[in-house]
Amino acid sequence: MVDAPRTGDPRPGLSAVPADELVAWLAARGEPAYRARQLEQAVWAGAAMSAADLTTLPRPLAAAIEEAFRWSTVVDEAIVASDGGQTEKALHRLSDGLTIESVLMHYPARSGRKARHTLCISSQGGCAVGCPFCATGELGFERDLETAEILDQVRSAIARLESGVRLTNVVFMGMGEPLLNLDRVLEAVAALNDPARLGLGARHITVSTSGVVPGIRRLTALGPQFTLAISLHAARNALRDVLVPLNRRWPVEEVVAAAREHARATGRRISYEMTMIGGVNDTDDDADAVAELLRGDLAHVNLIPMNSVAHTPWQASPMPVIERFAARIEGAGIPVTIRRNRGVEIGAACGQLAAERAGAPPIPAVALRRSRLEAASARALRGERSDEPVPAGIVR
Repeated sequence: MVDAPRTGDPRPGLSAVPADELVAWLAARGEPAYRARQLEQAVWAGAAMSAADLTTLPRPLAAAIEEAFRWSTVVDEAIVASDGGQTEKALHRLSDGLTIESVLMHYPARSGRKARHTLCISSQGGCAVGCPFCATGELGFERDLETAEILDQVRSAIARLESGVRLTNVVFMGMGEPLLNLDRVLEAVAALNDPARLGLGARHITVSTSGVVPGIRRLTALGPQFTLAISLHAARNALRDVLVPLNRRWPVEEVVAAAREHARATGRRISYEMTMIGGVNDTDDDADAVAELLRGDLAHVNLIPMNSVAHTPWQASPMPVIERFAARIEGAGIPVTIRRNRGVEIGAACGQLAAERAGAPPIPAVALRRSRLEAASARALRGERSDEPVPAGIVR
């Protein structure tokens, strides 16, 4: 059953309406069941911008669909390209005025690998976790996204693909903490996986979390075959308390233990993500702590240079430092990949475009934020645990 939207438009988004409910809605109006399949095909594979564009539907039915449902729950307010068109960032406006982001990344075929077209999508408006190196965290949390608002980011990207090109991967690594909106995320994953809709294989879908342990355990019980990614960023609790404030609720050992059990139950490797911050989490001690934490696990580590964010005092680790860090982890038998940033000049990292549109915070506020982060990271590097509270909205 599709819940009433918590947005500015009470009509449910058509992309999230289950097939059986759509069939029942049509039957109540004397329409045959095959109309539901026509609609699904038009929503996911057609070029129509509204039900009125569907010439296969009787006009009264098209009008009734427009009255009952939203053809799309997102409006593309801005599409910005970089990397020679290989990266596209979209700013989507929702019916209540909230803006969210998605990023479409194209990877040409090379070295025997087929071309890939990966979409990074948002699961919440803003984020409650508040990681200080992330622009979304600075925006704060607004609300969970409805299932259709998640799916319609995908439909927006599909509409921009060249003829004959298909999305190959979808990653829930945009704005928000997916496991704090898990019901809607699971509904969206099911729709993406559904052959009658997008038909994307589960192993081409990645769901990321900063470490919501109850959510990881729930996923383990469900046994999905999509990839689980953990936003690690530090293996030492004192430092992770600062970089991932949710760590004050679920310490890193508890997060990794839950992920380890997930890997055992599903047979799927866990991806651990680390944003590399110069002089903060990129030392030999940090690399050794990661190696010790993950040694023997079914795990893979991705190292990503930090994107500059106005409110932080930090910068990305130099590439030679990242390469040294990677070598130490690989020396412990753990696979590592160094990721190159995409779309730097268009603010393609999580929340940057939305934050830019929201306007720069006052200079005194930025200075205060930076000084607090410098003090907190200095204490963390001395091994002192944070005494700051868990961010509001983490435990619901």
